[in-house]
Amino acid sequence: MQAELVLDARNGTGESPVWHAAEQALYWVDIPARTLNRWHASEGHAQWHADEMIACIAPRADAPGAWIAGMESGLFSLAPQAGGTLAATALAPVAHAVPAMRFNDGRCDRQGRFWAGTMLQDMAAGARVGRLYSYAKGSAGAAMRLDDFIVPNGLAFSPDGRTMYLSDSHPAVQAIWSFDYDTDTGTPHNRRLFADMKPLPGRPDGAAMDADGCYWICGNDAGLVHRFTPQGRLDRSLEVPVKKPAMCAFGGPALDTLFVTSIRPGGVDLSDQPLAGGVFALRPGVAGVPEPAFGG
Repeated sequence: MQAELVLDARNGTGESPVWHAAEQALYWVDIPARTLNRWHASEGHAQWHADEMIACIAPRADAPGAWIAGMESGLFSLAPQAGGTLAATALAPVAHAVPAMRFNDGRCDRQGRFWAGTMLQDMAAGARVGRLYSYAKGSAGAAMRLDDFIVPNGLAFSPDGRTMYLSDSHPAVQAIWSFDYDTDTGTPHNRRLFADMKPLPGRPDGAAMDADGCYWICGNDAGLVHRFTPQGRLDRSLEVPVKKPAMCAFGGPALDTLFVTSIRPGGVDLSDQPLAGGVFALRPGVAGVPEPAFGG
């Protein structure tokens, strides 16, 4: 299956793609560039700049055009402005375990609660200071739910919302876990190993769910996007023309296009992957499920 180049974005770290059905547009972030990006098939590419790094986003149900975002110092509401800026309103500041941390992967559960993990920006340090937080509309602040992670990633929820998936991307871990998820209280429990990716190509990065309940996750460093069945069996791997796919999301009018963002590493020879940092599209033959909005 041939991956199609959507945009030669040259993102340092393209992350958190989200298909906005009402606009028929794809949104995503470039973490080090501190930008929110939008691509529309006929309107092209637009971007807005923030004062902090943006790591993960979800649309807000109660504020059309605005987004909830995990950034460096906490969770914010972001509203794109004319002139390419973002109006940021703090929702839930977070006291990180140590300095120089930021949010990483995140998304909403099926009930509209926002979940996001934190990591030390110096990933090579291998510090287990990462935490997973949840935040519900009207909450006094973000609640710390799980800890002892290096790079929490791969957050996803099954179509019925009753299973939560989470990974750790660090080379020392490379594991994906599944949890039973109480949709009434927003509580994950019964954690178990879903897939050990150490013997597989690529480290686990960002993920998406399809309508069959299968879990798609980017194999960072391997140029692959893997699909696991609900039983944790790897049943297919699709190629993209870059080494570091970062996160995937289903979109398009029928939600049957798998968009993939990627990383353009600095200080290395990119002659064998000139499109690194681009956004790609795959046609996997299955459809995804709509992405929930915050507070929806």
